[in-house]
Amino acid sequence: MPNQKISQKWLMMGFITAISTIIVVFLTTALNIYLYANNSHHIKADAAIILGAAVWNNQPSPVFQERINHGINLYKNADVTKLIFTGGVGEINELSEAVVGKNYAVTNGVKVADILMETRSRTTYQNLKNALAVASGQNLTKFLIVSDPLHLKRSVFMAKQLGMDAYPSPTPTTRYRSFRSQIEFLLRETYFYLVFLVFKI
Repeated sequence: MPNQKISQKWLMMGFITAISTIIVVFLTTALNIYLYANNSHHIKADAAIILGAAVWNNQPSPVFQERINHGINLYKNADVTKLIFTGGVGEINELSEAVVGKNYAVTNGVKVADILMETRSRTTYQNLKNALAVASGQNLTKFLIVSDPLHLKRSVFMAKQLGMDAYPSPTPTTRYRSFRSQIEFLLRETYFYLVFLVFKI
């Protein structure tokens, strides 16, 4: 019986240690994700990859519009020479995210010749992989990844895993403004970052 009690004690201590470690890793990662975009620097690149987001009635959703506007500003400020729009069709009978982004950018002064697209991706990783394939034939080698601040650590990490010379370019404003929406987005990003880090999915 004493040996059994000692074994149970060690099992409990091991369980508590494992749970504590997981919590510390999760919280540390969340903090790094939160601070990541704040440490980004002004960098010029060949192209900006605008990560896709939802489309509403063939118009960019507020989140997507923030990303597109930032890409347009990078282009007009000569920080990049090309914009690469990403994203496939979310709902049947809607335009792809990339096409909606292109149309919006052209309406706001970006030359059609300076826009590239991929229209098949459904995830962030696919956004980046397909954008790289599009860029490979255009002599574009250095990229700014455009997205919401909390989305960028995972996105840039994925881009670097694909062999891209990539840097974060966070939107200066975000639609995730309330405390609740930011926490929900941060928890989601932390989970997916850790999943990709461990399983590469």
